Amino acid sequence: MCHAAWREKRRYKSSHFIDDPQRAEHHESREHRAHHGRGEPVGWFMPHHDFEGRGGFGVRRPLRFLAHKLDLDEKQMTELVRILDELKTERAQAEVDDRRALAEFADAVGGEAFDASKANSAGERRVQSAARLRDTLIRSLQQIHALLTPEQRQRLAYLIRSGVLTV
Repeated sequence: MCHAAWREKRRYKSSHFIDDPQRAEHHESREHRAHHGRGEPVGWFMPHHDFEGRGGFGVRRPLRFLAHKLDLDEKQMTELVRILDELKTERAQAEVDDRRALAEFADAVGGEAFDASKANSAGERRVQSAARLRDTLIRSLQQIHALLTPEQRQRLAYLIRSGVLTV
């Protein structure tokens, strides 16, 4: 097939999937797996390139990945969904806090004179948000630890240590 015909076929495929989001999502995930080898997640229970900001991640894929890698049973998966959902909520709140802090920093430098109190408030907001996120992460890891068998814990530790999962 010549380059022009191949390009036209590719253009048809991409426009064809725009009309059907479900098929486009399936097509993209299939292309992702083909392009990135086995397509294993590499972020905090999610591929790095799927992050929307620092902490965006879904529950379905990470759960499927961990269920496969750790050989989780149904009860463990149910509990893991709850733990990951709590962590996801806290990460989303941290992003909101970060946007508010940025707005306060902008207000601090936007006036006639530098507003140190607004800058301090923004800095304190970031510190408190990071502390809450840290506490939630530690609590989540503790709950996951209690949920897993010793063999599953070793596999999870390996995934974290090797960089496949990041915390």
